[in-house]
Amino acid sequence: MERIERRKTRRANPLRLLDTGVGLVAPLVAIALWQWVAASGWVNPQVLPAPSEVWRKWVDYLLPLVAWKDYADGGWLSWAFSGELPADILASLYRVVLGFALGAGLALPLGLAMGASRSVYAWMNPLVQVLRPIPPIAYIPLAMLWFGLGNPPAVFLIAIGAFFPVLMNTVAGVRQVDGIYLRAARNLGAGRLTMFVRVILPAAVPYILSGARIGIGTAFIVVIVAEMIAVNSGLGFRISEAREYFWSDKIIAGMISIGLLGLAIDAAVNKLNNHLLRWHRGLEH
Repeated sequence: MERIERRKTRRANPLRLLDTGVGLVAPLVAIALWQWVAASGWVNPQVLPAPSEVWRKWVDYLLPLVAWKDYADGGWLSWAFSGELPADILASLYRVVLGFALGAGLALPLGLAMGASRSVYAWMNPLVQVLRPIPPIAYIPLAMLWFGLGNPPAVFLIAIGAFFPVLMNTVAGVRQVDGIYLRAARNLGAGRLTMFVRVILPAAVPYILSGARIGIGTAFIVVIVAEMIAVNSGLGFRISEAREYFWSDKIIAGMISIGLLGLAIDAAVNKLNNHLLRWHRGLEH
């Protein structure tokens, strides 16, 4: 069995490298086209700076030590500190994790109850269906009125953004358990609690994890919007600040940072899902 697993791993590694190489083609072509358009002078560099300028600004945005100046009178070195990007990433991630934990922590038990109980579903579903179409951005005025400025309104908005994807996927996962499993458990004498813990909950786990993946993606979108309006730190705030000073290179650098961070978060969540669902994949891995 170990030999078979090693062979599968050896076969999979070249395929993964090939997929990674193919996936890099489109971004590289887009960057080359962008550089060509910027170098041709077809657009105002204040509106669309060249990739080289964005890269320089991104490095300045990332590194904690970017410049120094030698004073002629005493020979002292004066260091100019930047390093805003690591601090902004940590601030945004803190809000995302806290808001997602709050939203998912409330959605999971409610979703399990709505999926497992017809009476709970009948009571709660109308309210959920009324609130679900309201985008989290629409709550911004109320969030600022209730919580003021800073982290509380941002965490509130993120919790709302994460709540409904987790809730709806949990309800769907519990309600769509295959009836064969339920009948088999009843025939084996399983009680309601045992059936819920040993049959319904494991069968719903793939749906719950899919909802969590969607919810954390939504939370990451909401945090950027919240930081542009109600917070004075984070990636969204830094982009809004750059807009006020017409720093297009810093705006694009911030956008690229958001994209890379979102890609890393999605890849980590996907890897965690695959690890937790090894039993569900069967002989595929």
